[in-house]
Amino acid sequence: MAIELNHTIVASRDKKTSATFLTDLLGLPAATEFGPFQVVQVSNGVSLDFMDTDEVHPQHYAFLLSEGEFDEVFGRIREQKLTYWADPGHRQQGEINTNDGGRGVYFDSPDGHVLEILTRPYGSGG
Repeated sequence: MAIELNHTIVASRDKKTSATFLTDLLGLPAATEFGPFQVVQVSNGVSLDFMDTDEVHPQHYAFLLSEGEFDEVFGRIREQKLTYWADPGHRQQGEINTNDGGRGVYFDSPDGHVLEILTRPYGSGG
């Protein structure tokens, strides 16, 4: 049996706002409602299930994109004047990284989660 991640719950202060932020930025279909969740589906079958909570502990979510998709999403990050970094520690502001011969950038969600877009998986060489 092949084991795959199916879904994860993303804590948020406003699940609709948070899900919409992600779908708009990444160019994904609008979230759907399922029970207490706003479900964002990504192309590999995994869903991010946004749920309202009073307390949010920031997590890290990374999205692997093609070069063209990276250009589109990074363009939206700049259009929205979101602060971005080349590193997860937020030390290289306004830069992107070129790890493993690809491109990557980190930015924060409205709930403080550290989001990342990258074009090459880490460790894939370059």
